[in-house]
Amino acid sequence: MGRLWPRSLTARLVITAVALVALVSLLVGTVTTLGMHAWLTNRLDSDVAESLRPGPGGRVLFGSPGTLQARFAGSAREGEVVRVRNKVVQPESLDPAVLAVLAEVGSEPTTVELPGLGKYRVMRGRDERSGITVVAGLPTEDVDEATGSLIRLEVVLGLLGIVAAALAGTAVVRRQLRPLTEVAATAHAVAELPLAEGEIGVTERVPEHLTDPRTEAGQVGLALNQLLEHVESSLSARHRSELQVRQFVADASHELRTPLTTIAGYTELARRRGDADTSAVALAKVEEEAARMTALVEDLLLLARIDAGRPLAAEPVDLTRLLLEAVDDARVVAPDHRWRIVLPDDGEPVEITGDEHRLHQVVTNLLTNARKYTPAGTTVTVTVRPDGFDVHDDGPGFPPDLVDTAFERFTRGDASRHRSDGVGLGLALVQAIISAHGGSVALHSVPGDTRISITLTARP
Repeated sequence: MGRLWPRSLTARLVITAVALVALVSLLVGTVTTLGMHAWLTNRLDSDVAESLRPGPGGRVLFGSPGTLQARFAGSAREGEVVRVRNKVVQPESLDPAVLAVLAEVGSEPTTVELPGLGKYRVMRGRDERSGITVVAGLPTEDVDEATGSLIRLEVVLGLLGIVAAALAGTAVVRRQLRPLTEVAATAHAVAELPLAEGEIGVTERVPEHLTDPRTEAGQVGLALNQLLEHVESSLSARHRSELQVRQFVADASHELRTPLTTIAGYTELARRRGDADTSAVALAKVEEEAARMTALVEDLLLLARIDAGRPLAAEPVDLTRLLLEAVDDARVVAPDHRWRIVLPDDGEPVEITGDEHRLHQVVTNLLTNARKYTPAGTTVTVTVRPDGFDVHDDGPGFPPDLVDTAFERFTRGDASRHRSDGVGLGLALVQAIISAHGGSVALHSVPGDTRISITLTARP
């Protein structure tokens, strides 16, 4: 059955419409035919009842050709039927076989098959004056012929209606489904685009006149446009992610290659000279570069773990105490800066739920940046808020071209990559750790007014 049923939506709709027209035509024809046949039969029964009345001498008052009447008195039986012979209407006596069938007729109108005469509608009556039982009948030929003509007419009209419904239905359905064809053309055009690699921009869209949400085709077109927008944004994000990964690998390789080259150089120097002083200097530089590589690898490993979704510790953290200790440490490390901390007016400690070690790393990175990239005498202010903290300084601020990318990995203001400026992972770690805590980081920077706001929504 599945193979016989067409797959095309147009064909299915047309077949359904034609089937409905055929079904309605059949029902209407059947009801009309039954009603017409019943009405004609009732009229015939009335005529049969009228013909039961005997004429003078008990004879029938003959009507139209085919009318018959039989009379039964004891064992005597006789009857006549009106015939047309040589264009002359005259009565003829009924055969005994016909009289035998008529003798069994009841008082209700019924249809019988009479030998040599055909189908008749007959009924029994009684003449009260003479006591004679009378059976009258009329042929059903006219009723059957009228019913047959009506059936033939209904069949012809039904077939014409089905053909008209098929032609009109095909035209209407194709016209109504034309928007879906255009939507499918848009989908096919998108399917032919090379989406596997490279920068991708899905520019194909369903035309605006096919995105009316009040129509079914418009709903499909609107949904497809929304899907294409989502696909386009996802592909763009994937492409940006691929570029970031490539840049990340290139930057990491560069940062690791520099200390490795230094280690190789000093190792070669110690091997060639071999004296104790040169070996001591070489070992010191190797240890320094090894420590730099270790710190870089640990930062990269932490970023990779956070990117992989590995959860951080979740324990109550006294944010106020953590910030106070970090500011005190900064005063010792950079006494030429002015360090201030502003606590909430109520004096209550601010507590959150999180990883204290990683949050300490966030604060340390922010204060280290404020110390390294601002001149002596700069005022650095840490403001404790109930939902986080701010780090503000009145130094020169971020270069304008770095404000939007400050939290990306390996972003540094010095394009020459002097290692004294770090490797550009400090703020990237800040954003990754805060995001892992369910918080957010915001940067505002103009000369003389730089503020990094940390918002932490978690509570113990």
